[in-house]
Amino acid sequence: MREAAEQADFIFLCVPVGELESYLEQIAGFDLKPGCIISDVGSTKASIAACARKLGNRNAVFIGGHPMAGSERTGVEAATSILFENAFYVLTPEPSTPPEALTRLTDLLKHTRAHIVTVDAEKHDEIVGAISHLPHIIAVALVNQIRRYNEQNGLYELLAAGGFRDITRIASSDPALWRDILIHNREVLLRLMRDWNEETGRFIRMLEQADAAGIEEAFRMSGEFRSRLPERRKGMIHSIYECYIDVPDHPGIIGRIATELGNRHINLSNLQIIESREEVPGVLRLSFRTQEDLDHAIASLKELGYTARY
Repeated sequence: MREAAEQADFIFLCVPVGELESYLEQIAGFDLKPGCIISDVGSTKASIAACARKLGNRNAVFIGGHPMAGSERTGVEAATSILFENAFYVLTPEPSTPPEALTRLTDLLKHTRAHIVTVDAEKHDEIVGAISHLPHIIAVALVNQIRRYNEQNGLYELLAAGGFRDITRIASSDPALWRDILIHNREVLLRLMRDWNEETGRFIRMLEQADAAGIEEAFRMSGEFRSRLPERRKGMIHSIYECYIDVPDHPGIIGRIATELGNRHINLSNLQIIESREEVPGVLRLSFRTQEDLDHAIASLKELGYTARY
């Protein structure tokens, strides 16, 4: 590793957040090329920025980075040249970062076709903590709450399909990865969770007072804000490209649908039967890897006489 690093113009640390500092410590002792730029791809920035300031390197410049896109798939086999396309790629330069170094890194990253954004490392952690880290905590806490209820009544697990499973899907994220992320952003998350407690407290008070108008207004304001969010922008929480269709309980119907999609060169990544009982229509969940495949599938299903819903 040392020989390659000492010949590099750019070094990217692509390891879990919990291992970033140890790698940076190793590299700090290398005889790097003058002007070498070191960056990372971690989802927390303040801790690694502080480590870089402490260690320093007479030849190199550290500029934190965070590509805000990813996939549930891992490993080299999951690599794709369009992973960062149209996603935000955040860079967190220091006030002392040479403008020329930032320009060189930005020019290199433009080849990913991502949208480059620069922001202070601490501000990055506050924003990402709110839009990604906090939602993961809420999802995990909610699923564990239902898990405890289910220990007394198995109907919770049986009936928690469809919407509940979809809105809590991020609760299945990698435990070790998220352990490190939350620990490294703990101060921000403690503040955010106190704010979250205040939000839930407002709902408690509205319910205690049977405040119908307040509840309606809370839903109205959230819906208004959410409607302004971009629908097809890659972000911290991975998008899902899924649709649902009702299918009759006829032999071969699922195979026919899969075959028709395949004949149209639509890549189907997963297929799941949510409900299938005699004389009761089944619900078929179709998953795709891209928005383009999903759009193509919905149009094709319509041609075949099926109505697909999100």
